[in-house]
Amino acid sequence: MPGKLGKLMLIAPLAILGMAAFAALGGYVVMRLWNWLTPVMFGWQAITFWQALGLLVLSRLLFGGMGLRGNGGSGFGRRMRERWVRMDPEERERFRRSMFERYGAGPSPGEPTGE
Repeated sequence: MPGKLGKLMLIAPLAILGMAAFAALGGYVVMRLWNWLTPVMFGWQAITFWQALGLLVLSRLLFGGMGLRGNGGSGFGRRMRERWVRMDPEERERFRRSMFERYGAGPSPGEPTGE
């Protein structure tokens, strides 16, 4: 067991250092891209490294889910895929039609769907 503990004592600090380096690189890239594009395109101000890192964290929270989802995706999306697979072609067409009538999205009834 002492060998495994020694290995862990070496790997843990390296993993933490690697994560910090990855975050620093991501913050630097976001800062450089922001400061290169947005002042010219939109007239917005340049940002600091720490603001870029904050943007990176915020975008991860809003769009990335912090890695809590697992491989199956969200529960709702997974359930919808499972239901879709169990539907026969007539049920799928009724579902498409109801979505179009309700939200006006997707192909209109009778339009080819590309399947």
